[in-house]
Amino acid sequence: MTDSPAAPAPSPATRKVTLYRNGSVYTAADPFATAMLVDGDTVAWVGSEQAATSIADASMDVVDLGGALLAPGFVDSHIHLTETGIALDSLQLGGVSSAQELLDAVARSTADGTVLGHGWDESKWSNPALPSAAELERAAGGRKVYLSRVDVHSALVSPALVAAAGLEGLDGLSQDGQGSQVKRAAHTAARLAARRLPAAARRGYQQQALSAAAASGYVAVAEMAAPHIGNTEDLQLAVAWNSPSLDVPAVPEVLPYWGELATSEDHARTILDGLGVSVLGLAGDLNIDGSIGSRTAALRADYSDAPGERGSLYLSVDQAAAHLAACSLLGIQAGFHVIGDAGLDAALDALDRAAAEVGEQRVRAAGHRFEHVELADADAIARLAKYSVTVSAQPAFDSAWGGEGKLYGQRLGSRQLGMNPFGSFYAAGVPICFGSDSPVTPLRPWSSVRACLEHSNPAEQISARAAFLGHTRAGWRAARYRNPMAGQLVPGAPASFAVWDTEELMVQVADGRLQSWSTDPRARTPLLPALDTGSDPECLLTVRDGRELFSSGALGA
Repeated sequence: MTDSPAAPAPSPATRKVTLYRNGSVYTAADPFATAMLVDGDTVAWVGSEQAATSIADASMDVVDLGGALLAPGFVDSHIHLTETGIALDSLQLGGVSSAQELLDAVARSTADGTVLGHGWDESKWSNPALPSAAELERAAGGRKVYLSRVDVHSALVSPALVAAAGLEGLDGLSQDGQGSQVKRAAHTAARLAARRLPAAARRGYQQQALSAAAASGYVAVAEMAAPHIGNTEDLQLAVAWNSPSLDVPAVPEVLPYWGELATSEDHARTILDGLGVSVLGLAGDLNIDGSIGSRTAALRADYSDAPGERGSLYLSVDQAAAHLAACSLLGIQAGFHVIGDAGLDAALDALDRAAAEVGEQRVRAAGHRFEHVELADADAIARLAKYSVTVSAQPAFDSAWGGEGKLYGQRLGSRQLGMNPFGSFYAAGVPICFGSDSPVTPLRPWSSVRACLEHSNPAEQISARAAFLGHTRAGWRAARYRNPMAGQLVPGAPASFAVWDTEELMVQVADGRLQSWSTDPRARTPLLPALDTGSDPECLLTVRDGRELFSSGALGA
């Protein structure tokens, strides 16, 4: 049960032909294209305005782009749908700057049940001290409280939730046993307790997340489900959005993964058979370690701001190797969440052991993927390339936490220069795709592209074109998508795209020694939005397989 979920195809009765013209089309078929013809769910033609005039007829719907950019739709290669919807609908704590402001937000909450919130980040506070369990209890008036840190690897919880979730005695509960910040096993139990929601509520949260993604130009999202995040029913609800039904609105395609550990080939098959839906692999948020912000990412040396702490390894090399071997034998993707350098060491040693057991070719052919891979040195990168492991990374992590005086510097000191080495991955031939890890970072694809150009370490910056491909076509490839033409706009490719209102189109490179901005058409390179304007392009229209997912109403016929 590992085939890519089928997307609904338009019925013959609803099949239509649409001509989009008078814009700029991002396509390798013609760098000067201004028009595109869509026949049902497929790109039929791209070309010039003059040619568009000659082929237009009364049977077509004609959309005037008004100079807008039409480009392949974005793929978010790492997202959590239910968590994103909950975060959008709960207390927004990314803007609080102190423990007192956080407590004030809890006190103002009108929630009848559990007070939910997301996004606090004490590394940005002038005083990083967290509120006590007693203070949280008083602010909530005795209600249960679950407030996820921005990285969702720890949370603040109230004593009422500690009692209701049975957290006493679990690893990661604060020393007084009353709550406040919880990590590791205690955090997993607290999160699952706070997410005991009826199916209708979870479906509503997923729809909220998918609608937000569509409005941001995404045509597909990789759902990284796992037992410690939600149950199989949550996964089934996510996959159901792909089923053709009049009751299901058109939304971005869901590319589902399930992060459960397999001990053998037979065990992997049993897991897959028990899910009730097809998934792309046993990969995603199967955690080898945690996060830098919560100091649970596994490091070779101590955290700079916490001597004696080196994070946590949640899986042994033997466990990870057995999982990789099992999935390789089945020919499906395996993978892990891995952030710290010691965590990556464990994952790479596991690859070596799996290759020794089942053969290097089988390991390479399975197309395994590692999520995040934030702290990787040259040797680790070479080993990733050896096994053709795809790295699924989040550029907005560097934008938020990389650079002078920010989180990575606080936690890692000079080691921060080795974080998120996008340029080094590309140089070594490591396949790479990009995502948001929403709700950890927002669904803002152009901001994510900009983060690649403006990496805090200039040596790791990449061009806008490389970044754009990493956010589009590479996402389909990383999921081993059934249609190899997905992610490009050429005749015969899926008609999945977004239309953008942009201030200016340019060719942009990251290397400051070169001309960084160019509008010279002789380069025959498709143009992308200028990203140095201080604002992101505005999404006007999102279409997947010929079906409209979102429209701002700005485009006219």
